[in-house]
Amino acid sequence: MPDFLGHAENPLREEEWARLNETVIQVARRSLVGRRILDIYGPLGAGVQTVPHDEYQGVSPGAVDIVGEQETATVFTDARKFKTIPIIYKDFLLHWRDIEAARIHNMPLDVSAAAGAAALCAQQEDELIFYGDPRLGHEGLMTATGRLTVPLGDWTHPGAGYMAIVEATRKLNEHGHYGPYAVVLSPRLFSLLHRIYEKTGVLEIETIRQLAADGVFQSNRLRGEAGVVVSTGRENMDLAVAMDMVTSYLGASRMNHPFRVLEALILRIKHPDSICTLEGGATAPPRK
Repeated sequence: MPDFLGHAENPLREEEWARLNETVIQVARRSLVGRRILDIYGPLGAGVQTVPHDEYQGVSPGAVDIVGEQETATVFTDARKFKTIPIIYKDFLLHWRDIEAARIHNMPLDVSAAAGAAALCAQQEDELIFYGDPRLGHEGLMTATGRLTVPLGDWTHPGAGYMAIVEATRKLNEHGHYGPYAVVLSPRLFSLLHRIYEKTGVLEIETIRQLAADGVFQSNRLRGEAGVVVSTGRENMDLAVAMDMVTSYLGASRMNHPFRVLEALILRIKHPDSICTLEGGATAPPRK
């Protein structure tokens, strides 16, 4: 374990550390949505503070030739910026009496506080992926400059959700992004798709899954009634991870033991037109 994550006064035994860290990982895997549609670049190392953020041009097909002399449009970096990788973190506390009680009575250490911190970090990671952080100058999938948009429509009418997503995939296709596609929806829109589509005997969401081979997901971080369709793949976007979610010990405080769940990452959007947001529904204020 890197020195900056541990501490000479760390009170946990090896098996207790393992239980705590495994809990954090399990909660993160269960909670995270954005990572399900993104390729991972990294981990780059906890000390890496910046990463190149390129936007690319060139979506025409490759050439076919006998000797390779035919000219072809080059895929090239249209814009390059260096982005600072932010840290996402949440602290929690283990009481010394709880640790001692677990050992005296030979019980597993209760790591519910660690699970709660991991869940809150996961929520903040998805917030960063979908909406970015204007204060830090980072854009998200829902706010990216140059993204495509389609009207959301009224999803209370059967088939409206399917038609909106068909229109989004059509737009993506027109801009040279042929899939596979993934869809992320706010919880209410996701729930509206669980109904029989016309007279097919098939749920509307199952019909949409035929369009979105990389999955249809819901995220409680999407505000109001909103959704996004993306053409997946690292050629379009990825998640640059300096440090994946881990737990560090902060040092004893008044006999108790504060810890921190933390990670460092940033979304890199390389083709903004590989994103199509579904807009026009009811909105909600940004979450804190």
